[in-house]
Amino acid sequence: MTTAGGYNRRITIEREGEGQDEIGQPITGWTVFATVWASIKHPTGIQAVRADAEASIVKASIRIRYRLDVVAGMRVMHAGRVYDIKAALPDEEKRQHVDLVCELTGAANV
Repeated sequence: MTTAGGYNRRITIEREGEGQDEIGQPITGWTVFATVWASIKHPTGIQAVRADAEASIVKASIRIRYRLDVVAGMRVMHAGRVYDIKAALPDEEKRQHVDLVCELTGAANV
């Protein structure tokens, strides 16, 4: 399925916060913030060496329609993968999209 503008992936954006369970007890964790259409690209895979062990850092660029309420510290869920949002870069000139600079959590599963 392809939507206008090339947004062809349905993603869920989550934020960390506090809430309450069914009986009113306080809980902390990730909650759904928004479900939107997006375009996901994996432009680079960076190999890093940390503590004598090779670690893979997978970067991703996720483009969504223009909005200003998505910020660094949130995360994106798609196809069982978790992307940590490192920066949100809005298109201030045309106000058509926001590029989310992300890192894939648990990159060994790619």
